[in-house]
Amino acid sequence: MEYLKDIERALAVLAEEGVILYPTDTIWGLGCDAASEKGIASIRKIKRRPAGSSMVVLVSKTDMMREYISELPETALDLINRYKKPLTLVLPARRGLLSPSLLSPDGYLGIRVTSDPFCVTLIEKFGRPVVSTSANISGNPPPELFDDIEKYIIESADYTVMHRRDDRERSLPSAIIRIDRSGDISILRQ
Repeated sequence: MEYLKDIERALAVLAEEGVILYPTDTIWGLGCDAASEKGIASIRKIKRRPAGSSMVVLVSKTDMMREYISELPETALDLINRYKKPLTLVLPARRGLLSPSLLSPDGYLGIRVTSDPFCVTLIEKFGRPVVSTSANISGNPPPELFDDIEKYIIESADYTVMHRRDDRERSLPSAIIRIDRSGDISILRQ
């Protein structure tokens, strides 16, 4: 894997509660340790995003997802297996494992099982979820390519991953579906 040096550098930044700029299975994102209030506050400052807004976390597999969700309904697993594009699920979180500032006021967490080999390797080696939020100032369009990322965002990250900077295939954000405690499904973004 040509990105192992990137992984090691990113892991060092995550361990120090810093912010990485990295490619995901969707768009380029800003990330940090999902348990780090310091890292999350740094991302909010970079994005100029108000406190209280929830963020998505990436996990490497459904078994890891189960650790952070209070209950993973069969419907969620069916959606993950059948959805054609990356899918973020909004589910009731298991409290006390991740930063509370990642959760919505009603205790839900946006979580996605990533399919990107770089992200899977990073998360597996890190051992817990990593925040993933679009690498843009809040309100601006999300970056589909590395070249779309504003210079300010690049300079604000503690480490910018080298892997996939040359990609030319445009990516889009994930679909988002909320499954509430009663099993009702709401499509938040197609």
